[in-house]
Amino acid sequence: MNRAILCVFLLIGISVSAQTKMEQHEIDMLKSKVKERAAQTKTITSDFIQYKHLDFLSNDIETSGKLAFKAPDIVKWEYTDPFKYEILFKEETLYINDEGKKSNVDIGSSELFEQLNKLIVNSIKGDMFNEDEFSISYYRNGEQSEVHFDPKKEDFAKYIKSFHIFFNAEGDVEAVKMIEPSEDYTKIVFKNKLINEQLSDEIFTP
Repeated sequence: MNRAILCVFLLIGISVSAQTKMEQHEIDMLKSKVKERAAQTKTITSDFIQYKHLDFLSNDIETSGKLAFKAPDIVKWEYTDPFKYEILFKEETLYINDEGKKSNVDIGSSELFEQLNKLIVNSIKGDMFNEDEFSISYYRNGEQSEVHFDPKKEDFAKYIKSFHIFFNAEGDVEAVKMIEPSEDYTKIVFKNKLINEQLSDEIFTP
């Protein structure tokens, strides 16, 4: 169970470089573009590389795998290197497959898991502009748009200090980063992303 929580945290993860605050018209344009893309997204498949930065380690911990998403809220993360580990969010349940050892967790029974699942789903789709739950700030960072989400709920802020999403010019999510209260962080960079490809239901079978 502890490993499951760790892996969920690791799912949420580009170092902050030169950035400029957006003007309001730029914010409105970005939000409109991202919401339009999210509304059109039915499925996503993507390779990913995950970097876990811990202050006491000289090098980041690197893992890689594949992501599969199906609207409205089914997500599968399959780690393939250097270990095999699968996490499936489906129908209020978190299914875990640790090299053949299977278990599951009722997401609805834990507010933390429920919030994490919502965070993961919305970040994948790029639709996270909920000002009731987050203090949101917007930046330009080269060709990317960078949006920072700081949780307002104290219980959630104990685990996540800030959550950053990086969008390309088309409004697609290129990377996500989660910063913990300790300032350790995890980032995930998406590669070879495919949108609205036909996905077999078998992919999401626990």
